[in-house]
Amino acid sequence: MKTETKTMLEVSGLGHRYGGANGHQAIADLTFQVRTGELACIVGPSGCGKSTMLRSISGLIKPTSGKVELNGSPVNGVPEDLAVVFQDYSRSLFPWLSVRSNVEFPLRSRGVSKAERRERADEVLEWVGLSAAAKKYPWQLSGGMQQRVSIARALACRPALLLMDEPFASVDAQTRFELEDLLLRVRKQFDSTVLLVTHDIDESIYLADRVFVLSKSPASVVADLEIPLGDERDQITTRESETFVHLRSEVARLLDVRTAAAKPAPEAATAKPEAGAATPPEAESADEKPAATAADAATESDVDDPKPDADEKSADDAEKSTAKQWAEAEQAEAAETAKRN
Repeated sequence: MKTETKTMLEVSGLGHRYGGANGHQAIADLTFQVRTGELACIVGPSGCGKSTMLRSISGLIKPTSGKVELNGSPVNGVPEDLAVVFQDYSRSLFPWLSVRSNVEFPLRSRGVSKAERRERADEVLEWVGLSAAAKKYPWQLSGGMQQRVSIARALACRPALLLMDEPFASVDAQTRFELEDLLLRVRKQFDSTVLLVTHDIDESIYLADRVFVLSKSPASVVADLEIPLGDERDQITTRESETFVHLRSEVARLLDVRTAAAKPAPEAATAKPEAGAATPPEAESADEKPAATAADAATESDVDDPKPDADEKSADDAEKSTAKQWAEAEQAEAAETAKRN
């Protein structure tokens, strides 16, 4: 896909330290740009700080250094035109709300009318192939279908930038391929700008227009690789191509922790690894991600239930509870890191 030259996301000198001045440095001096209409992937070793980076970019946490700009405006809190898809779909969907109501949920706080919420939800559910499941509940769906709901919910917000945190890591290989192809289709349909974090080298190359390779923790960008695979990609022929195999080997070499410190950055790289960067224990894991659940269960939403007031209260409670749990998760993560150090 040809992309515009305008910069959608600019990250400059981004760093974050948990636990104060003597705490764990999760990311250090991250600098990169994502252009409008581009699908960029971040790939790095486990525990290098990828999730911390995404939380900083999304405004969910305030970085300790550097800055993030979205469409030229500083990110000081969660931007209206940004959406996030998390890895753990089972904890990011509300089990007491139907599929359609889960998709509509973030639109409530944006003042979108009931009629428009319904229209947007039906549109994106059709695109992810879940129109027939609109009135079902998440627990009645397979893992792959639940993650489709999460993607639909993000797209319903019509975000300028879609952030995805290892969104296909929790599904089987066949479902992963299906979801990768789904992402390529809906990205083209909605002309979306996407930043996707993964530790899977093949996935990053198959999906991306560009791949940013991160060092070990504290993460910094060691390479910025263009992916010249064209717009039309296929799980078999694309992965068999000489270009794909070459790029996969190049990224694998960059991620090789045994030799990365001794090797110079390749010609395609736009940034060099920090000299003498420390390598503390891993500070992040999927298990530490907070649950997007609410304290009080509610009935079905007003789309499918004649009791809209109760559902609106449930939505408000869920939103407050989600924010609280994010804060608690950050505190727990910092405490765990301090304990390891």
